Amino acid sequence: MADHTLVFIVLGLTLAAFVWGRFRYDLVALSALLGCVILGLVPGEEAFYGFGHPAVITVAAVLVLSRGFERSGVVDVIAEQVLKVGDRLFLQLVALTATVVVLSGFMNNVGALALLLPVAMRLAREHDTSPSLLLMPLAFGSLLGGLMTLIGTPPNIIISAYRGSVTGETFGMFSFFPVGAAVALAGLVFIVLLGWRLVPQRAGNASTEGMFDISHYLVEVRVDEEAKALGWTLRELQRELEETLPVLAVLRGEQRYAGHAFLGALKEGDVLLVEAGPEEMKLLEDKAGLRVGIDPQEEILEQDRAEAKEGGQLQRDASLPDTENTKSNGLDTEGLELVEAVVRNDSIMVNRTVTQLRLHNQYGMHLVAVARDGSRLRQRLRDIRFRPGDVLLLQGGESNLSESLATLGCLPLARRNLTLGQPRMLLVSLGIFALAIAAMLLDILPNAVALALAALVTLLIGVLPLRDGYQAIDGPVIILLGAMIPVGTALETSGGAALIANSLLELGGTWPTVSILILLFVTTMMLSDVINNAAAAVLMAPIAVSLANGFDASIDPFLMVVAVSASCAFLTPIGHQSNTLVMGPGGYRFGDYWKMGLPLELIVMAVAIPMILLVWPL
Repeated sequence: MADHTLVFIVLGLTLAAFVWGRFRYDLVALSALLGCVILGLVPGEEAFYGFGHPAVITVAAVLVLSRGFERSGVVDVIAEQVLKVGDRLFLQLVALTATVVVLSGFMNNVGALALLLPVAMRLAREHDTSPSLLLMPLAFGSLLGGLMTLIGTPPNIIISAYRGSVTGETFGMFSFFPVGAAVALAGLVFIVLLGWRLVPQRAGNASTEGMFDISHYLVEVRVDEEAKALGWTLRELQRELEETLPVLAVLRGEQRYAGHAFLGALKEGDVLLVEAGPEEMKLLEDKAGLRVGIDPQEEILEQDRAEAKEGGQLQRDASLPDTENTKSNGLDTEGLELVEAVVRNDSIMVNRTVTQLRLHNQYGMHLVAVARDGSRLRQRLRDIRFRPGDVLLLQGGESNLSESLATLGCLPLARRNLTLGQPRMLLVSLGIFALAIAAMLLDILPNAVALALAALVTLLIGVLPLRDGYQAIDGPVIILLGAMIPVGTALETSGGAALIANSLLELGGTWPTVSILILLFVTTMMLSDVINNAAAAVLMAPIAVSLANGFDASIDPFLMVVAVSASCAFLTPIGHQSNTLVMGPGGYRFGDYWKMGLPLELIVMAVAIPMILLVWPL
């Protein structure tokens, strides 16, 4: 079988796995790489050279610098001004979207969205605005802003590095700016004037009256051995609380009893499913001694049962920590805080349950409730497998809440107290970044080296602690890039890219070159709507160069088409992390994105193609 046929088979299976979404994209990419090595498409000694590729180093450095901006207070200064815009929706949209467009040009676009998302939620709460009207424009704005500079989005970095491998010269820091700025400006105008009107208003489940009203969450409370309610009936519980609190069900072991039909006395280990807000939760704890969350001992038991099931044998209680030690490590009831957080795409929680994570014992947190697609889930909390975009209501100690959320890969949505960084560190952070940009513009250092040096200095002088620097590096994206770069090279060396390009040339041989650019634009854009945009850029770059060679034209406009279109995934929530992050908090459904995304993609293409041909002629 020909090499290019094998490459097409591997890529077909890889794309199918990306779209299916059962396995995380970094695992899919690594499988594709190893498959190519086994099939002889990638030499074994070159299998992992992608992890040292300039594009991978640059992405990692940009992620560290972005976290440094956050830590030093650069973004908080901007966010503080955004919160002053008032209650007019138009001004809120302009302030938020324009700010994220600018920030995304100089830091990772997902990072820019993550920093402004709590600000948008606070605006929505304070001015009684539906978050759904603000969050999709914010997400799309982060994608548009990334088009403007080399470091704004991974596809730009990949395309620049690929151009360097072909011509010996990479794109510069602001080579993308003329086209990217024109597209971003056109997209911004569309979003704030018309686009937001195409977004469904999810007032019922994502506004202040819905998603943020904790009384709309289903809460689990446990009867432990010290609970006052031990031995009470539900009627006695209601009488003691002096109000009617809806108990939807009582769970005893594997049995589930409807609340209205449960007439017996409560026993140790019983779990009550209730709809409760902050006031009711406090009453349950103070007057009945009922505690929110999974019992620490049960969490350990559940985890060991799962591990034993996977290993084929059951570990007995002798291997478990004793109950007294477990309880002594439990969460102190003083200083507890409730926080809403959204699960990121790269979170360690994805496709795992609360017991598998040992949320209480490992992170000192209780899961109170889960909302998905804008509405609460009514199944047992311990049975829920988390998905990207899920909104979680968590209870934890104030001292370690932020660190635990960062480790878990969750983005807090609760009201955020803006803390200004020290002025010295703020100016130092900006100064380091400015020097790196100057070194790139003056060709003193290669892009990857200049940015890596800036990231190193940021860590050495304490702008960002070393631990935060490592946490800032998005591991799944690094694995994706490092694995897919050799696969993309195999597509080129096997003749697969040339074969696809020749087929397109035969199909449109009589068409003007601009028609092929449009076809390339649409194909790449559609691909990025269903797979990671970095993967789309890696796969389409060699095809673009082969097309340019077929037309005997400059490769620059073709590569620019791929760079812009790969970053414009507006049709689905899975095409880009920014889209996924706002899905839960905004109460969006899968089919909501194309309503604003489709006209926005048409506008982007209508502006980008002429600008590319003007700035980068054939």
